[in-house]
Amino acid sequence: MTYAILTCNEVRAAEQRAVEGGISLWALMQKAGQACADVLHAEFPEGRVVVLAGPGNNGGDAFVAAQRLRDLGRNVWLYDMSPTSERTLEGQNALNALTGARQPLEDLRLQRDDIVLDGVFGAGLSRPLAGEAAFAAEQVNASGAKVVAIDLPSGVNGDSGAIPGPAIRADVTVTFCAKKPAHVLQPAASLCGEVIPAEIGFGKFVDDIGGGRTSENAPALWARTLRWPESASHKHRRGRLAVVSGGLANTGAARLTAQAGLRSGAGLVTLLCPPSALTVVASSVTAVMTSSFASANDLIAQTGKSSAVVIGPAAGVTDATHANVEALARAGRSLVLDADALTVFAGQADQLRAMLSAPAILTPHTGEFERLFPGLLANHPSRIDAVRRAAQQTNTVVLLKGADTVIAAPDGRAVINTHATPFLATAGSGDVLAGVTGGLLAQGLSPFDAACAAVWIHGDAGLRAGPGLTAEDLDQTLRQTLRALYVDR
Repeated sequence: MTYAILTCNEVRAAEQRAVEGGISLWALMQKAGQACADVLHAEFPEGRVVVLAGPGNNGGDAFVAAQRLRDLGRNVWLYDMSPTSERTLEGQNALNALTGARQPLEDLRLQRDDIVLDGVFGAGLSRPLAGEAAFAAEQVNASGAKVVAIDLPSGVNGDSGAIPGPAIRADVTVTFCAKKPAHVLQPAASLCGEVIPAEIGFGKFVDDIGGGRTSENAPALWARTLRWPESASHKHRRGRLAVVSGGLANTGAARLTAQAGLRSGAGLVTLLCPPSALTVVASSVTAVMTSSFASANDLIAQTGKSSAVVIGPAAGVTDATHANVEALARAGRSLVLDADALTVFAGQADQLRAMLSAPAILTPHTGEFERLFPGLLANHPSRIDAVRRAAQQTNTVVLLKGADTVIAAPDGRAVINTHATPFLATAGSGDVLAGVTGGLLAQGLSPFDAACAAVWIHGDAGLRAGPGLTAEDLDQTLRQTLRALYVDR
Protein backbone atom coordinates (compact mmCIF):
# COMPACT_ATOMS: atom_id res chain seq x y z
CA MET A 1 0.00 0.00 0.00
CA THR A 2 1.30 3.44 -0.87
CA TYR A 3 0.75 6.55 1.23
CA ALA A 4 2.09 8.78 -1.53
CA ILE A 5 0.00 11.72 -2.67
CA LEU A 6 0.53 12.81 -6.26
CA THR A 7 -0.35 16.07 -7.97
CA CYS A 8 -2.33 15.90 -11.19
CA ASN A 9 0.86 16.40 -13.23
CA GLU A 10 2.59 13.63 -11.30
CA VAL A 11 -0.30 11.27 -12.00
CA ARG A 12 0.00 12.06 -15.69
CA ALA A 13 3.74 11.33 -15.47
CA ALA A 14 3.02 7.97 -13.83
CA GLU A 15 0.49 7.17 -16.55
CA GLN A 16 3.09 8.06 -19.17
CA ARG A 17 5.56 5.69 -17.55
CA ALA A 18 2.96 2.94 -17.86
CA VAL A 19 2.37 3.77 -21.52
CA GLU A 20 6.11 3.69 -22.19
CA GLY A 21 6.12 0.29 -20.52
CA GLY A 22 3.56 -1.04 -23.00
CA ILE A 23 0.15 -0.29 -21.45
CA SER A 24 -2.10 1.70 -23.77
CA LEU A 25 -4.17 4.66 -22.62
CA TRP A 26 -7.22 2.74 -23.79
CA ALA A 27 -6.30 -0.16 -21.52
CA LEU A 28 -5.88 2.26 -18.60
CA MET A 29 -9.31 3.75 -19.30
CA GLN A 30 -10.89 0.30 -19.45
CA LYS A 31 -9.37 -0.65 -16.09
CA ALA A 32 -10.40 2.67 -14.55
CA GLY A 33 -14.00 2.41 -15.70
CA GLN A 34 -14.29 -1.22 -14.66
CA ALA A 35 -12.84 -0.44 -11.21
CA CYS A 36 -15.42 2.31 -10.69
CA ALA A 37 -18.24 0.03 -11.78
CA ASP A 38 -17.08 -2.79 -9.51
CA VAL A 39 -16.82 -0.49 -6.48
CA LEU A 40 -20.28 0.94 -7.13
CA HIS A 41 -21.78 -2.52 -7.58
CA ALA A 42 -20.16 -3.77 -4.35
CA GLU A 43 -21.04 -0.73 -2.26
CA PHE A 44 -24.57 -0.24 -3.59
CA PRO A 45 -25.83 -3.53 -5.06
CA GLU A 46 -29.45 -2.40 -5.41
CA GLY A 47 -31.09 0.50 -7.23
CA ARG A 48 -31.12 2.25 -10.57
CA VAL A 49 -27.69 3.50 -11.60
CA VAL A 50 -27.52 6.97 -13.14
CA VAL A 51 -24.20 7.56 -14.93
CA LEU A 52 -23.16 11.14 -15.68
CA ALA A 53 -20.53 11.42 -18.42
CA GLY A 54 -18.56 14.55 -19.24
CA PRO A 55 -16.62 15.45 -22.38
CA GLY A 56 -13.11 14.40 -21.24
CA ASN A 57 -11.44 11.20 -20.14
CA ASN A 58 -13.61 11.15 -17.04
CA GLY A 59 -16.52 10.79 -19.43
CA GLY A 60 -14.70 7.94 -21.15
CA ASP A 61 -14.23 6.21 -17.79
CA ALA A 62 -17.95 6.72 -17.18
CA PHE A 63 -18.85 5.09 -20.52
CA VAL A 64 -16.72 2.05 -19.68
CA ALA A 65 -18.29 1.85 -16.23
CA ALA A 66 -21.80 2.15 -17.66
CA GLN A 67 -21.20 -0.75 -20.01
CA ARG A 68 -19.67 -2.85 -17.23
CA LEU A 69 -22.68 -2.19 -14.99
CA ARG A 70 -25.06 -3.10 -17.80
CA ASP A 71 -23.14 -6.33 -18.30
CA LEU A 72 -23.60 -7.00 -14.57
CA GLY A 73 -27.33 -6.71 -15.07
CA ARG A 74 -27.82 -3.30 -13.48
CA ASN A 75 -30.49 -0.87 -14.69
CA VAL A 76 -28.31 1.94 -16.07
CA TRP A 77 -29.43 5.34 -17.26
CA LEU A 78 -26.63 7.19 -18.99
CA TYR A 79 -26.65 10.99 -19.29
CA ASP A 80 -24.03 12.49 -21.57
CA MET A 81 -22.95 16.10 -21.10
CA SER A 82 -21.70 16.51 -24.67
CA PRO A 83 -23.15 13.84 -26.94
CA THR A 84 -21.89 15.51 -30.11
CA SER A 85 -18.53 16.91 -28.91
CA GLU A 86 -15.15 15.73 -30.11
CA ARG A 87 -13.54 13.22 -27.79
CA THR A 88 -10.10 11.76 -27.23
CA LEU A 89 -9.38 8.53 -29.08
CA GLU A 90 -9.87 6.59 -25.85
CA GLY A 91 -13.12 8.38 -25.08
CA GLN A 92 -14.39 7.58 -28.56
CA ASN A 93 -13.42 3.94 -28.10
CA ALA A 94 -15.42 3.85 -24.89
CA LEU A 95 -18.39 5.44 -26.63
CA ASN A 96 -18.19 2.99 -29.52
CA ALA A 97 -18.23 0.06 -27.09
CA LEU A 98 -21.47 1.20 -25.47
CA THR A 99 -24.76 -0.59 -25.90
CA GLY A 100 -28.06 0.89 -24.83
CA ALA A 101 -29.48 4.38 -24.77
CA ARG A 102 -28.00 7.65 -23.53
CA GLN A 103 -29.66 10.98 -22.89
CA PRO A 104 -28.39 14.57 -22.78
CA LEU A 105 -27.37 15.73 -19.33
CA GLU A 106 -29.89 18.55 -19.46
CA ASP A 107 -32.66 15.93 -19.23
CA LEU A 108 -31.36 14.58 -15.93
CA ARG A 109 -34.02 13.57 -13.43
CA LEU A 110 -33.12 11.80 -10.22
CA GLN A 111 -34.84 9.86 -7.47
CA ARG A 112 -33.68 9.41 -3.90
CA ASP A 113 -33.10 5.68 -4.37
CA ASP A 114 -30.80 6.17 -7.38
CA ILE A 115 -27.08 5.50 -7.34
CA VAL A 116 -25.19 8.21 -9.23
CA LEU A 117 -21.82 7.62 -10.89
CA ASP A 118 -20.26 11.05 -11.33
CA GLY A 119 -18.00 11.18 -14.38
CA VAL A 120 -18.63 14.77 -15.44
CA PHE A 121 -15.23 16.30 -14.64
CA GLY A 122 -12.18 14.91 -12.85
CA ALA A 123 -9.09 16.19 -11.10
CA GLY A 124 -7.90 18.41 -13.93
CA LEU A 125 -10.78 20.87 -13.63
CA SER A 126 -9.50 24.42 -13.04
CA ARG A 127 -12.69 26.44 -13.45
CA PRO A 128 -16.08 26.56 -11.74
CA LEU A 129 -18.82 24.29 -13.03
CA ALA A 130 -21.25 26.15 -15.26
CA GLY A 131 -24.24 25.44 -17.49
CA GLU A 132 -25.49 21.88 -17.59
CA ALA A 133 -22.61 20.66 -15.38
CA ALA A 134 -23.63 23.07 -12.61
CA PHE A 135 -27.25 22.03 -13.14
CA ALA A 136 -26.26 18.38 -12.73
CA ALA A 137 -24.37 19.11 -9.49
CA GLU A 138 -27.38 20.89 -8.04
CA GLN A 139 -29.70 18.06 -9.08
CA VAL A 140 -27.47 15.38 -7.60
CA ASN A 141 -26.99 17.14 -4.26
CA ALA A 142 -30.68 17.96 -3.93
CA SER A 143 -31.79 14.40 -4.74
CA GLY A 144 -30.34 12.65 -1.69
CA ALA A 145 -29.10 9.85 -3.98
CA LYS A 146 -25.94 7.94 -3.14
CA VAL A 147 -22.97 9.07 -5.23
CA VAL A 148 -19.79 7.39 -6.42
CA ALA A 149 -17.32 9.86 -7.97
CA ILE A 150 -14.77 8.96 -10.61
CA ASP A 151 -11.37 10.27 -9.48
CA LEU A 152 -12.85 13.34 -7.74
CA PRO A 153 -16.31 14.82 -7.29
CA SER A 154 -17.04 17.17 -10.19
CA GLY A 155 -16.34 20.80 -9.33
CA VAL A 156 -13.23 20.16 -7.20
CA ASN A 157 -9.69 21.32 -8.02
CA GLY A 158 -7.46 18.26 -7.79
CA ASP A 159 -4.29 20.00 -6.64
CA SER A 160 -5.49 22.74 -4.30
CA GLY A 161 -8.62 21.13 -2.89
CA ALA A 162 -10.50 24.34 -3.66
CA ILE A 163 -14.17 24.36 -4.65
CA PRO A 164 -14.54 27.41 -6.91
CA GLY A 165 -18.27 26.91 -7.57
CA PRO A 166 -20.97 24.22 -7.52
CA ALA A 167 -19.65 20.74 -6.78
CA ILE A 168 -21.07 17.25 -6.35
CA ARG A 169 -20.98 15.69 -2.89
CA ALA A 170 -19.93 12.02 -3.05
CA ASP A 171 -20.30 9.12 -0.65
CA VAL A 172 -17.44 7.20 -2.26
CA THR A 173 -14.65 8.38 -4.55
CA VAL A 174 -12.67 5.93 -6.66
CA THR A 175 -9.27 7.27 -7.61
CA PHE A 176 -6.45 5.54 -9.40
CA CYS A 177 -3.28 4.12 -7.83
CA ALA A 178 -2.70 7.05 -5.43
CA LYS A 179 -4.58 9.88 -3.78
CA LYS A 180 -4.32 13.46 -4.95
CA PRO A 181 -4.11 16.55 -2.72
CA ALA A 182 -7.85 17.21 -3.00
CA HIS A 183 -8.61 13.83 -1.45
CA VAL A 184 -6.99 14.97 1.82
CA LEU A 185 -7.24 18.78 1.79
CA GLN A 186 -10.29 20.72 2.90
CA PRO A 187 -12.76 21.78 1.73
CA ALA A 188 -12.61 19.20 -1.07
CA ALA A 189 -11.95 16.21 1.19
CA SER A 190 -15.33 16.70 2.86
CA LEU A 191 -17.01 16.11 -0.53
CA CYS A 192 -15.10 12.91 -1.35
CA GLY A 193 -16.58 10.52 1.20
CA GLU A 194 -14.60 7.30 1.43
CA VAL A 195 -11.65 7.43 -0.97
CA ILE A 196 -10.72 4.10 -2.59
CA PRO A 197 -7.51 4.01 -4.67
CA ALA A 198 -7.82 1.36 -7.39
CA GLU A 199 -4.77 -0.18 -9.07
CA ILE A 200 -5.18 0.18 -12.83
CA GLY A 201 -1.65 -0.29 -14.12
CA PHE A 202 0.66 2.51 -13.04
CA GLY A 203 0.82 1.96 -9.28
CA LYS A 204 4.38 0.65 -9.46
CA PHE A 205 5.53 4.06 -10.65
CA VAL A 206 3.79 6.11 -7.94
CA ASP A 207 6.51 6.08 -5.28
CA ASP A 208 9.22 6.76 -7.85
CA ILE A 209 7.33 9.70 -9.37
CA GLY A 210 6.31 11.09 -5.97
CA GLY A 211 9.78 10.65 -4.52
CA GLY A 212 8.41 10.66 -0.97
CA ARG A 213 7.70 14.36 -1.33
CA THR A 214 4.05 14.29 -0.21
CA SER A 215 2.36 11.56 1.81
CA GLU A 216 -0.73 10.85 3.85
CA ASN A 217 0.14 10.41 7.52
CA ALA A 218 0.26 6.84 8.81
CA PRO A 219 2.34 4.82 11.29
CA ALA A 220 4.12 3.14 8.40
CA LEU A 221 5.97 6.43 7.85
CA TRP A 222 7.38 6.82 11.39
CA ALA A 223 6.48 3.88 13.70
CA ARG A 224 9.95 2.35 13.38
CA THR A 225 11.47 5.52 14.89
CA LEU A 226 9.41 5.42 18.10
CA ARG A 227 11.51 4.82 21.21
CA TRP A 228 10.26 2.10 23.53
CA PRO A 229 11.92 1.37 26.89
CA GLU A 230 14.15 -1.67 27.22
CA SER A 231 15.14 -3.69 30.27
CA ALA A 232 18.07 -1.37 31.04
CA SER A 233 16.10 1.84 30.51
CA HIS A 234 15.66 4.48 33.19
CA LYS A 235 13.94 7.84 33.17
CA HIS A 236 17.03 9.89 32.35
CA ARG A 237 17.64 7.84 29.22
CA ARG A 238 14.09 8.33 27.98
CA GLY A 239 14.42 12.06 27.42
CA ARG A 240 14.00 15.17 29.56
CA LEU A 241 11.26 17.58 28.56
CA ALA A 242 10.79 21.08 29.95
CA VAL A 243 7.49 22.94 29.54
CA VAL A 244 7.29 26.69 30.16
CA SER A 245 4.10 27.90 31.83
CA GLY A 246 2.35 31.25 31.85
CA GLY A 247 1.62 33.28 34.96
CA LEU A 248 -0.55 32.62 37.99
CA ALA A 249 -3.89 32.64 36.16
CA ASN A 250 -2.60 30.88 33.04
CA THR A 251 -1.09 27.54 34.05
CA GLY A 252 -3.72 25.08 32.80
CA ALA A 253 -2.48 24.91 29.20
CA ALA A 254 1.09 24.14 30.21
CA ARG A 255 -0.10 21.52 32.69
CA LEU A 256 -1.95 19.73 29.86
CA THR A 257 1.19 19.99 27.75
CA ALA A 258 3.44 18.61 30.47
CA GLN A 259 1.18 15.65 31.24
CA ALA A 260 0.94 14.80 27.52
CA GLY A 261 4.72 14.94 27.24
CA LEU A 262 5.03 12.52 30.14
CA ARG A 263 2.34 10.24 28.72
CA SER A 264 4.04 10.14 25.33
CA GLY A 265 7.16 8.62 26.85
CA ALA A 266 9.51 11.37 28.01
CA GLY A 267 11.21 10.00 31.11
CA LEU A 268 11.26 13.23 33.09
CA VAL A 269 9.09 16.31 32.57
CA THR A 270 9.60 19.59 34.40
CA LEU A 271 7.03 22.39 34.39
CA LEU A 272 8.77 25.75 34.70
CA CYS A 273 6.73 28.77 35.78
CA PRO A 274 7.10 32.30 37.14
CA PRO A 275 7.62 32.34 40.94
CA SER A 276 4.09 33.67 41.51
CA ALA A 277 2.57 30.57 39.94
CA LEU A 278 4.70 27.91 41.61
CA THR A 279 2.28 27.10 44.44
CA VAL A 280 -0.62 26.64 42.02
CA VAL A 281 1.42 24.52 39.64
CA ALA A 282 3.07 22.36 42.29
CA SER A 283 -0.24 21.58 43.95
CA SER A 284 -1.89 20.45 40.72
CA VAL A 285 0.59 17.93 39.30
CA THR A 286 2.07 14.70 40.57
CA ALA A 287 4.61 12.90 38.38
CA VAL A 288 5.46 16.14 36.59
CA MET A 289 8.21 18.04 38.37
CA THR A 290 8.00 21.78 38.99
CA SER A 291 10.34 24.69 39.35
CA SER A 292 10.21 28.46 38.96
CA PHE A 293 12.37 30.86 36.97
CA ALA A 294 12.74 34.58 37.48
CA SER A 295 14.38 35.63 34.20
CA ALA A 296 15.37 34.44 30.75
CA ASN A 297 18.85 33.68 32.03
CA ASP A 298 17.36 31.64 34.85
CA LEU A 299 15.24 29.74 32.31
CA ILE A 300 18.37 28.92 30.31
CA ALA A 301 20.10 27.60 33.41
CA GLN A 302 17.15 25.40 34.35
CA THR A 303 16.83 23.86 30.88
CA GLY A 304 20.52 23.04 30.53
CA LYS A 305 19.90 19.28 30.73
CA SER A 306 16.61 19.27 28.82
CA SER A 307 16.38 17.24 25.64
CA ALA A 308 13.56 19.49 24.38
CA VAL A 309 11.55 22.48 25.55
CA VAL A 310 7.94 23.39 24.80
CA ILE A 311 7.05 27.05 25.15
CA GLY A 312 3.92 28.93 24.15
CA PRO A 313 0.76 27.40 25.64
CA ALA A 314 -0.81 30.32 27.55
CA ALA A 315 2.66 31.83 27.95
CA GLY A 316 1.29 35.31 27.25
CA VAL A 317 1.82 37.62 24.29
CA THR A 318 4.40 39.65 26.20
CA ASP A 319 7.93 40.95 25.96
CA ALA A 320 8.89 38.31 28.53
CA THR A 321 7.69 35.49 26.26
CA HIS A 322 9.61 36.99 23.35
CA ALA A 323 12.74 37.21 25.50
CA ASN A 324 12.33 33.65 26.78
CA VAL A 325 11.96 32.23 23.26
CA GLU A 326 14.93 34.20 22.02
CA ALA A 327 17.08 33.05 24.94
CA LEU A 328 16.12 29.40 24.48
CA ALA A 329 16.68 29.60 20.73
CA ARG A 330 20.10 31.21 20.99
CA ALA A 331 21.11 28.76 23.73
CA GLY A 332 20.60 25.84 21.34
CA ARG A 333 17.58 24.21 22.96
CA SER A 334 15.49 21.90 20.77
CA LEU A 335 12.15 23.67 20.76
CA VAL A 336 8.47 23.17 20.17
CA LEU A 337 7.04 26.66 19.64
CA ASP A 338 3.29 26.88 20.05
CA ALA A 339 0.56 29.49 20.51
CA ASP A 340 1.87 32.67 22.18
CA ALA A 341 5.49 31.78 21.41
CA LEU A 342 4.57 32.17 17.74
CA THR A 343 2.29 35.17 18.07
CA VAL A 344 5.03 37.27 19.72
CA PHE A 345 6.95 36.91 16.46
CA ALA A 346 4.09 38.07 14.22
CA GLY A 347 5.55 39.12 10.88
CA GLN A 348 9.06 38.26 12.11
CA ALA A 349 9.63 34.79 10.67
CA ASP A 350 13.06 35.74 9.33
CA GLN A 351 14.13 37.12 12.71
CA LEU A 352 12.95 33.92 14.38
CA ARG A 353 15.00 31.84 11.97
CA ALA A 354 18.10 33.90 12.75
CA MET A 355 17.73 33.13 16.46
CA LEU A 356 17.28 29.38 16.15
CA SER A 357 20.46 27.37 16.64
CA ALA A 358 18.93 23.89 17.14
CA PRO A 359 16.07 21.89 15.64
CA ALA A 360 12.61 23.40 16.15
CA ILE A 361 8.99 22.54 15.45
CA LEU A 362 6.40 25.27 14.98
CA THR A 363 2.79 24.24 15.72
CA PRO A 364 0.47 27.08 14.65
CA HIS A 365 -3.23 26.99 13.94
CA THR A 366 -4.34 28.97 10.89
CA GLY A 367 -4.60 32.32 12.70
CA GLU A 368 -1.14 31.99 14.23
CA PHE A 369 0.29 30.88 10.89
CA GLU A 370 -1.14 33.93 9.16
CA ARG A 371 0.28 36.22 11.83
CA LEU A 372 3.75 34.69 11.61
CA PHE A 373 3.72 34.37 7.81
CA PRO A 374 1.49 37.20 6.55
CA GLY A 375 -0.06 36.48 3.16
CA LEU A 376 1.60 33.09 2.70
CA LEU A 377 -1.64 31.07 2.72
CA ALA A 378 -3.43 33.62 0.57
CA ASN A 379 -0.65 33.74 -2.01
CA HIS A 380 -0.26 29.98 -2.46
CA PRO A 381 -3.04 28.02 -4.16
CA SER A 382 -2.19 24.93 -2.13
CA ARG A 383 -2.08 24.74 1.67
CA ILE A 384 0.71 22.18 1.24
CA ASP A 385 2.82 24.62 -0.76
CA ALA A 386 2.28 27.37 1.81
CA VAL A 387 3.46 25.19 4.69
CA ARG A 388 6.44 23.99 2.66
CA ARG A 389 7.41 27.59 2.04
CA ALA A 390 7.08 28.41 5.75
CA ALA A 391 9.30 25.46 6.69
CA GLN A 392 11.94 26.54 4.21
CA GLN A 393 11.76 30.18 5.30
CA THR A 394 12.33 29.35 8.97
CA ASN A 395 14.42 26.16 8.52
CA THR A 396 12.05 24.42 10.92
CA VAL A 397 9.40 21.73 10.78
CA VAL A 398 6.05 23.52 10.51
CA LEU A 399 2.89 21.78 11.70
CA LEU A 400 -0.17 23.70 10.55
CA LYS A 401 -3.09 22.44 12.62
CA GLY A 402 -6.59 21.97 11.24
CA ALA A 403 -9.02 19.45 9.83
CA ASP A 404 -6.30 18.73 7.27
CA THR A 405 -3.17 19.20 9.37
CA VAL A 406 -0.10 19.67 7.17
CA ILE A 407 3.44 18.98 8.39
CA ALA A 408 6.36 20.14 6.27
CA ALA A 409 10.14 19.90 6.60
CA PRO A 410 12.70 22.36 5.19
CA ASP A 411 13.80 19.74 2.64
CA GLY A 412 10.35 19.84 1.00
CA ARG A 413 8.79 16.69 2.46
CA ALA A 414 5.16 17.16 3.47
CA VAL A 415 2.62 14.95 5.20
CA ILE A 416 -1.13 15.52 5.47
CA ASN A 417 -3.00 14.04 8.40
CA THR A 418 -6.60 12.89 8.00
CA HIS A 419 -6.64 10.49 10.97
CA ALA A 420 -8.53 12.64 13.46
CA THR A 421 -11.97 13.79 14.57
CA PRO A 422 -13.75 17.16 14.59
CA PHE A 423 -14.31 16.64 18.32
CA LEU A 424 -10.67 17.66 18.83
CA ALA A 425 -11.81 21.21 18.17
CA THR A 426 -11.97 21.99 21.88
CA ALA A 427 -9.99 24.12 24.30
CA GLY A 428 -6.71 22.54 25.36
CA SER A 429 -6.52 20.00 22.55
CA GLY A 430 -3.67 21.87 20.88
CA ASP A 431 -1.80 22.05 24.20
CA VAL A 432 -1.96 18.25 24.41
CA LEU A 433 -0.60 18.01 20.86
CA ALA A 434 2.29 20.31 21.76
CA GLY A 435 3.08 18.05 24.71
CA VAL A 436 3.07 14.85 22.65
CA THR A 437 5.27 16.55 20.06
CA GLY A 438 7.70 17.73 22.72
CA GLY A 439 7.72 14.34 24.41
CA LEU A 440 8.65 12.55 21.19
CA LEU A 441 11.26 15.18 20.31
CA ALA A 442 12.80 14.80 23.79
CA GLN A 443 13.10 11.04 23.23
CA GLY A 444 15.28 11.59 20.20
CA LEU A 445 12.94 11.44 17.22
CA SER A 446 13.80 13.77 14.37
CA PRO A 447 11.65 16.90 14.34
CA PHE A 448 9.77 15.74 11.24
CA ASP A 449 9.09 12.24 12.57
CA ALA A 450 8.15 13.66 15.98
CA ALA A 451 5.65 16.04 14.41
CA CYS A 452 4.11 13.44 12.10
CA ALA A 453 3.86 10.84 14.84
CA ALA A 454 2.44 13.31 17.35
CA VAL A 455 -0.31 14.46 15.01
CA TRP A 456 -1.40 10.90 14.20
CA ILE A 457 -1.25 9.78 17.84
CA HIS A 458 -3.20 12.86 18.94
CA GLY A 459 -5.80 12.25 16.23
CA ASP A 460 -6.12 8.58 17.16
CA ALA A 461 -6.59 9.49 20.82
CA GLY A 462 -9.34 11.88 19.77
CA LEU A 463 -11.06 9.18 17.74
CA ARG A 464 -10.92 6.84 20.73
CA ALA A 465 -12.35 9.50 23.07
CA GLY A 466 -15.15 10.33 20.62
CA PRO A 467 -18.07 12.74 21.04
CA GLY A 468 -18.02 14.92 24.12
CA LEU A 469 -14.28 14.71 24.62
CA THR A 470 -12.41 17.39 26.51
CA ALA A 471 -8.67 17.87 26.48
CA GLU A 472 -8.38 16.12 29.84
CA ASP A 473 -9.94 12.95 28.34
CA LEU A 474 -7.04 12.60 25.91
CA ASP A 475 -4.61 11.50 28.60
CA GLN A 476 -6.20 8.08 28.94
CA THR A 477 -6.91 7.60 25.24
CA LEU A 478 -3.30 8.54 24.45
CA ARG A 479 -2.38 5.58 26.63
CA GLN A 480 -4.64 3.33 24.56
CA THR A 481 -3.14 4.59 21.31
CA LEU A 482 0.42 4.11 22.51
CA ARG A 483 -0.37 0.64 23.77
CA ALA A 484 -1.75 -0.32 20.34
CA LEU A 485 1.36 1.04 18.61
CA TYR A 486 3.56 -0.91 21.04
CA VAL A 487 1.68 -4.14 20.37
CA ASP A 488 1.97 -3.60 16.62
CA ARG A 489 5.64 -2.57 16.68
